[in-house]
Amino acid sequence: MQLTRSMPVDTTPVTCEVAAPSRALYFALLDAPDDAAVRNRAADYLNAKLDEASALPCDLPPDPAGLGDWLEAHTAKIGGQYQAYLDERRAGAPRRYFTSKAHALHFLRGVAPTKLVDGAWLYGLLQRWDDARFTSLIQTYLEELGEGQPEKNHVVLYRKLLASQGCDDWQTLDDDNFVQGVIQLALAEHAEQFMPEVIGFNLGYEQLPLHLLISSYELTELGIDPYYFTLHVTVDNADNGHAKKAIQGLLAAWPQVGDSEEFYRRVMNGYRLNDLGASTLSVIGGFDPEQEVMRVLEKKAGVGQFVHSDYCRFDGRTVNQWLAEPEQIPQFIETLQRRSWIKRHEDPQNSRFWQLITGEQAPMFGVFSAHEQQLIHDWIAGDWLAEQTPTRGKPRPSLAQRQVPFSSRRRTSTERPAKPALVQQGQHVSDFDQEALLLEQQLTQLPTREARMRHLLPLLAPTRHHSAAGLLATRIFTGLFN
Repeated sequence: MQLTRSMPVDTTPVTCEVAAPSRALYFALLDAPDDAAVRNRAADYLNAKLDEASALPCDLPPDPAGLGDWLEAHTAKIGGQYQAYLDERRAGAPRRYFTSKAHALHFLRGVAPTKLVDGAWLYGLLQRWDDARFTSLIQTYLEELGEGQPEKNHVVLYRKLLASQGCDDWQTLDDDNFVQGVIQLALAEHAEQFMPEVIGFNLGYEQLPLHLLISSYELTELGIDPYYFTLHVTVDNADNGHAKKAIQGLLAAWPQVGDSEEFYRRVMNGYRLNDLGASTLSVIGGFDPEQEVMRVLEKKAGVGQFVHSDYCRFDGRTVNQWLAEPEQIPQFIETLQRRSWIKRHEDPQNSRFWQLITGEQAPMFGVFSAHEQQLIHDWIAGDWLAEQTPTRGKPRPSLAQRQVPFSSRRRTSTERPAKPALVQQGQHVSDFDQEALLLEQQLTQLPTREARMRHLLPLLAPTRHHSAAGLLATRIFTGLFN
């Protein structure tokens, strides 16, 4: 059965596969992961990336017996670096990563293709749920899925985070931004063929990185809910979290018969896959506010070139005429600045253009998303923004978010009891509950625990686990597995 895409869809035509092979394969794996041609492309892609990764350095110890000490040393190193960062900030140093809120939103959008398939690389191991060698790795996957609780499912959380900040338009990012997501989805489809690489990739991905700690700290300062990131700080801990389970999973799967050296070589190459494609730091470092503003305005030009009246002219041209030629957008922006419609490096409230796009009574209300407004705001503000003294932990008052962060709306277990995993007999079933009822009926007809778990497996796939049916299936599967 072909699945419909479960991620937000942009109607902009996707660049041809030759120009953007990673992006094209990413969406193909979301749309039709069972298609034989797509699966073959995914296997070829993995082999090519593994060849590429083999030339990269690897800091894993040569003997897996040293992995425990390696983990402790890594944790101590990251802890020391983070404490040094905190000391710098307390001494008055500026944020290390994000120069503005727009910069932080650029980061959230730029890593979306990876975060929206979080945990996918482990999905293929679920087929071995009855093999004790993979218990810790399967537990890790179920925890990535929040064990079926939407407030802990990593993909659900990131989708909400993107929506809360108006960053849903990530589908046309550069090809490099999709590499990590494709690697994860391809590993999900070919775990039987790339099992050591899956284990190695997991070992690298689940180590606590410094950028996760710093990102969480600085997002909080900018008024952006950091819960998705702080959740990873806790679940990836080196004591009993995913970092420790990654090593346990490797040692449990270690071959007792056969070429253990070759197995570890493949693990190390899977580990190196984490270093391919766009990274957190490269996305952060690639932020050019003026270039991003031009991108947004060029995108709007296509739909806005016919809707403006002719009475307002700039250098003899109407707004429609300016917008009809996207390559003229930079010159149009220069004209607006020269005519003082945009006053750079001042409070954006002083710019007539800003007044046109913000506020419910603004002539262009609704044209720009929250993310796009923030980008334009921070670009106009420029040096003026840097001169402001932000209140730590609060958004800047000039463009504070009106809504309550979704982390503060998360329900605790004491506020309301969780709904039963299955619909109760005799209970009225609304259209929203039909899938739950159907799944219950299907499971009751299966004679064994094994049959029920096999039936649930497709709903735990990377493309489906964050849906209502997938969350329910995850809760049931977790109960049967533990």
